[in-house]
Amino acid sequence: MQSTSQTAVRAPGDAAPNAVDVASAAAGLDQIDRRILAYLQMHGRASNLELAEAVHLSAAQCNRRHRRLEERGLIRRYEARLDSARVGLGVLAFVHVTMERGHMRDILKFRGLVGDLTQVQECYAVTGDFDYVLKVVARDLKALSDFLLGTLMQLPGVNGVRSSVCLDEIKATSALPLEH
Repeated sequence: MQSTSQTAVRAPGDAAPNAVDVASAAAGLDQIDRRILAYLQMHGRASNLELAEAVHLSAAQCNRRHRRLEERGLIRRYEARLDSARVGLGVLAFVHVTMERGHMRDILKFRGLVGDLTQVQECYAVTGDFDYVLKVVARDLKALSDFLLGTLMQLPGVNGVRSSVCLDEIKATSALPLEH
């Protein structure tokens, strides 16, 4: 864990906290902490003064709480959300991956390699008919096809893939509901 003089903001690729860490961290949140987190989810570039005004705290109190939330790992990182189509990535697909059974070593290799693929925005181990679901972006359908056949299908342990191309984005957010 980092010292209290540094922020504990995770970089892309850092491991997410386990469920026990999350549950124990969430248990100590009061309403002011939740208001700070809710505001930061929508206004990640807010200055400390703007944040303090929004949650009705002094700038010093707000800064202490904000820093503490970072140190506790509740704030994983700050990032800009880009418009994929405007940066030339016009295709979004959800790819379901089935792994070969009984090849634990290949599963570990797959997990390591998929984290390095820039086209893969998100990857989840899931229950059901598939082993993993990936959110993938590509320039166009040809680029998606090349990625699926030339890269993803070639990874160790991959038995099959099935993709669903997004036709229209209805809702996309990373904001978590904090009123639970």
